Amino acid sequence: MPSFKIDTSTAVVFVATAPTPKLANAKTGERAMDRETGAPLSTVGLLVSDEGEGNLYQVTIPETGYPEGLAPGMPVRVVGLKARDWENEFNGQKRHGISFRAVAITSAA
Repeated sequence: MPSFKIDTSTAVVFVATAPTPKLANAKTGERAMDRETGAPLSTVGLLVSDEGEGNLYQVTIPETGYPEGLAPGMPVRVVGLKARDWENEFNGQKRHGISFRAVAITSAA
């Protein structure tokens, strides 16, 4: 499925939730890995405010793509943010949504 670039150049972005490890398998605790670099993946909650509207996004990012100590309330910049739609079937139920992925998160301070 195609992915779409998201322009955050005019947005104000804050960390909403600190990075947490992204799991490939919750039962075994197996960590999700970046297919291209092999880096472990994490999920970060970001509050993105632009043009009078604010949204909370859960963004997947390589562990090597964000600074240590990233904490809620910190203003940040997002590099290479993309959105991708997904759909799967689990136990006979179809689910769908949009996933967000970034190359890096840097401090805006």
